[in-house]
Amino acid sequence: MLYKIVLKRGIYLMVLSFFFHAASCLAQTTSVSKYGVPVINKFTDYQLTVRNDSAKKMVELLKLMPNLLYDLRYATTNNFTHLQLYVPATRHTYLRLPAARALAAVQKELNARGYGLKIFDAYRPYDVTVKFWELIKDERYVANPSRGSGHNRGLAVDLTIVDLKSHQELDMGTGFDNFSDTAHQGFTALPPAVLDHRKLLTDLMEKYGFTKLDTEWWHFFWNNDRGYEVLDIPFSELAK
Repeated sequence: MLYKIVLKRGIYLMVLSFFFHAASCLAQTTSVSKYGVPVINKFTDYQLTVRNDSAKKMVELLKLMPNLLYDLRYATTNNFTHLQLYVPATRHTYLRLPAARALAAVQKELNARGYGLKIFDAYRPYDVTVKFWELIKDERYVANPSRGSGHNRGLAVDLTIVDLKSHQELDMGTGFDNFSDTAHQGFTALPPAVLDHRKLLTDLMEKYGFTKLDTEWWHFFWNNDRGYEVLDIPFSELAK
């Protein structure tokens, strides 16, 4: 008899847990963009995803790496569009927790060699990706908004290496957002020092779990292994 009571109680708790989880999922709402991709654009809905999976937390990178340098180009007009796309301008940027921790490991190893990282961009709200696409419409260089991008999911980062003392960028052969073959990972008609700098960046990023983008030496992304959602949350909301 006791066994039956315990069994029934266990089944009851399992059913109750299922309904609580289902109710939680129903409480989360997503909008669908004009390109057909589901997008989370409410901070409360983002918070719900984090409660369900702590790995989905967006981490401000300077909190993990105080000596990191920022040059957030889309918060200024110093970018390929010549438009300030992050309005109001942000002084913060983010990655999901596992990617942020991996980037901190890259920074730590570089610091031991007298180098550090400079970030050009990381999390990018989805509406900015739509603006990029409507300007360029070339999937070699901008993400198709019908899928959303790694940046929109807090999984991609654009960066370079700097000297820790001088803060000068190492020569990578081109600047950031250079849409020429020279910026491709496989382009080798460059001085040996430049190739060494690119190799150092790529080797360390891959060592800690990132994947390179063939057409941009500065772009690396984390695997979307947890169904990270496309976000259109303003920086000001994430900064709270």
